[in-house]
Amino acid sequence: MAGSNVTQLFNASTAHSPSYFTLDRAGAGAAGGITDFCIPCNPYFPTPAMFDELGSRLRDILTYYPSGADTITAELCQVLGLNPQTVAMGNGSTELITWIDHLLVHESLAVPVPTFGRWTDQPMETGKRVDMLLLPEAHGFGLDPEAFVRFIRSRGSRAAVICNPNNPDGGFLPKQRVLALLDALQDLDLVVVDESFLEFADAEPEPSVAAEAVLRTNVIVLRSLGKNFGLHGVRFGYLVANPGLAGRVRAALPKWNLNSFAETVVFMLKAHREEYADSIARSRRDREEMTWRLSRLPGLTVYPSQGNFVYVRLPQGADGIVLRDRLLSEHGVLVRDCANKVGSSSRFLRLVVRPQQDVNRLIGALEQVLYEAAPEAASWTQAPRQFAPEPVPAAPPALTAERPRHAPTAMLTRGYQETTSARDLGPVRPQGYTSGTAAVDRLVSGA
Repeated sequence: MAGSNVTQLFNASTAHSPSYFTLDRAGAGAAGGITDFCIPCNPYFPTPAMFDELGSRLRDILTYYPSGADTITAELCQVLGLNPQTVAMGNGSTELITWIDHLLVHESLAVPVPTFGRWTDQPMETGKRVDMLLLPEAHGFGLDPEAFVRFIRSRGSRAAVICNPNNPDGGFLPKQRVLALLDALQDLDLVVVDESFLEFADAEPEPSVAAEAVLRTNVIVLRSLGKNFGLHGVRFGYLVANPGLAGRVRAALPKWNLNSFAETVVFMLKAHREEYADSIARSRRDREEMTWRLSRLPGLTVYPSQGNFVYVRLPQGADGIVLRDRLLSEHGVLVRDCANKVGSSSRFLRLVVRPQQDVNRLIGALEQVLYEAAPEAASWTQAPRQFAPEPVPAAPPALTAERPRHAPTAMLTRGYQETTSARDLGPVRPQGYTSGTAAVDRLVSGA
């Protein structure tokens, strides 16, 4: 498929990458199919035997209504050791984000960026003010909880969310620092800790704050199942909160919001605990290997991650949109460029952790496309390196948005066309606005 046609597919899906099925129907990808480094999914679970079992039950799964959500939730809670009164299950975590916004976010939401797009887009779509704290690249996009609290106070935000690990960079806050943040924000209407990728973290033994969330009146912990279980297509996730908050969300959810595939998988989990634990351990090992291999590519900066993905900054002069299209059309490798993520740009990719044979294909494709494209660029031939922290700016910059804005502007980098929209930079600022970071100010002002 020609590169221009690939670009059209992505341009038609501005909030997210086009689905695997859309790309497949369009004939995108080189011969041999698509190797997916875009969708952050566990590649080792379900096991082949589990897929065979699901296949043998396919007729019944597609024919009959599922049980009610209460039945499926009760089984999940038994597997996870949770109280069903503190849990609400949704048709994917994005359904829960939607209901959290409608029910519990009343006027404003503070969120560090870059992060998962629904936490910025969903509140804007319902007319809320979204206060965005720009995470400093100089500190590896790490979140400083104290700076976030100061930012919330300065903006007067009434709700807040953090993703731990953060998407797209994989940044991680230890449990005690998250709890300290919750203590400092106990007067807010709502604080959400999105732990969708926490199963893949290995920085500490028990990093989740779900057990503590049920004791607090304004805290929700969001968890994903599709990512952990390698089944994005099933669409299931859950939240944990005190019974009052969880009950409000459960009461609003549609009847039969969970499908028969979700029910079947949940009721299979008890018998496959060991396989699941092994799949997570293998994914963690793959992350270490993939991080090391990517760090060997000249000019590529690799940021430390606790998710099942790795965030990378491309060499100077490389454009992620051009690279994305060529990787797919010429090599059948699908990657996620971050041009449409608030607080990021097309200079960055999020690459999902995959097994070694797939990483071999990725590395080979990157070597061909990146270094064939601009072999004369000195910055592309620097010694490989992983991210090394630099001092954090004293006053992290902030972006505020009240609704989506779509006013693309174009910037050229070494012959590539790099597209950055006003949505990436926040609203146009009045004269005299300063973020505290000169480079951001130049971008916002259009200088």
